[in-house]
Amino acid sequence: MPYIDIPSRDDYVSIWYITNSVHGNVGSFNPDRPTCILLHPLFLDSSWLIRHFDDPRLSQDYNLIAFDQRTCGRSRCRPSQWHDSYVDAADLAMVCQALLLPPAHILAFEGISVNAALRLTALWPEQVLSLTLCDVPPPTELQWVFHAYDELLQLWCYAPDLDSFEHAGNEVVTFMTGETDNLDLQDDLIAYWEKYTPPTKRLRIVELVNIMMNRTLLRPEELASIVCPVLIIQGEASPIAPLKYAESLKQHLINVENEPRLYVVKGAKACLNILPGSASIVNQVFSKFLAQQPRTRSDLVLPKLSIQERSKLALSKLAEFVGIPSIAQRDPRSPLSFSCVKADVAKSQLENLMFYAKDLDKAYCPLGRDGRPLRKYSERKKEAHWFQGDKHGNSYIDTSELKAARNYKGYKQSHAKTPSSPERPVAGSLTANKESLVTDEVAQDGRMRRTTYNASSVDKHVIRGTMQKVVTQSAQLPKGIITKITFTLLDSSQLP
Repeated sequence: MPYIDIPSRDDYVSIWYITNSVHGNVGSFNPDRPTCILLHPLFLDSSWLIRHFDDPRLSQDYNLIAFDQRTCGRSRCRPSQWHDSYVDAADLAMVCQALLLPPAHILAFEGISVNAALRLTALWPEQVLSLTLCDVPPPTELQWVFHAYDELLQLWCYAPDLDSFEHAGNEVVTFMTGETDNLDLQDDLIAYWEKYTPPTKRLRIVELVNIMMNRTLLRPEELASIVCPVLIIQGEASPIAPLKYAESLKQHLINVENEPRLYVVKGAKACLNILPGSASIVNQVFSKFLAQQPRTRSDLVLPKLSIQERSKLALSKLAEFVGIPSIAQRDPRSPLSFSCVKADVAKSQLENLMFYAKDLDKAYCPLGRDGRPLRKYSERKKEAHWFQGDKHGNSYIDTSELKAARNYKGYKQSHAKTPSSPERPVAGSLTANKESLVTDEVAQDGRMRRTTYNASSVDKHVIRGTMQKVVTQSAQLPKGIITKITFTLLDSSQLP
């Protein structure tokens, strides 16, 4: 099987990879073709890069290889509170050296991959011929995205039944892609998550979300050290990766050869590698960019320095970047030695992992006895229930009740849409400005709250989304007030 193990004393990681070669390994690469490394987007794995592997503009002229990040897909690792994007970069560097990969062009999609690719290029520049970044994220998470992660993490990890897990999965689909009525995409994504990241494997999701929510800024010195050609491909209308952050990154890459290039995909929201139209545009732009680079070979040659020796040099360089000399003295055989997680953050993340590890053996599994999903998301029983909202966040009662309600005097007039009527705010917009970035104080508050969640708040099927916050906040209220809140929520006869 195509796994690469990275042995060390304090860590365990086994990285899965795929290639476009005849035998599925690096040994059967065509030495006359350049090599491209593809890095998958958040919450997915290398199997979702199929639209790039199957495109003849790439597969016929280049050797392609893709790795599953250590907490994604088929890769395996021991949960760690020290995991950050520097560790992901070290994983990539050590795996490439173990496979004797030649210097390669890198195509990275979204948050975790873009951050890892930038750090890899800064610490191991000889391994990168060019860098293509798709959907560059903000330097730290947007506050509304931060709070959305909080809600989704709780819904996902503590889903008590199939309906609840599918509801959480559908929320993630909308959050990631902006698609609300693409049933095929919903079926494929939710089926994938049921298999690879069900509640029984929630520690993988917790660790992955920790990387995104607690990430730190890249220092100007690190960005200035990148000199290889850089192409940035950004969706014009991505809510979680606004265009202005791609433009900002372009300005900070001051030493890039021939200046960084920015290509904007008109009308694209997010997940440029999943939707067929966006993926085809990415392949076209990427292939034209590669055609302008010097042609290189992919001969498998033993490096002059061993993995341990090269990692020691990278640790020394990282110590200079962050200003912590002790980093250079860490074990060069362990990817975790490259972690830049602060001690207080690591402590909070460890408490977070321990909290979600409780009763892990009792977590719900959405798979059947044959290891396959029980049904497609589109095959679920559809019932109009006022607890379940539509794409705008609005909820409605059953059709028959709604028809009867329309007979009330003035019903249609009171519900007629006017240009001045505001839409219901999306998740997180009530608690944060959409353009605001997460500060250290907000991140610390989020880490503390995640270890005090009440798992029973999601045990009932009717409690979903922001209702969870109502239950959590009302736990400390007097009994009479809680009863009044519950009565108000459940009495549908008071609806207008």
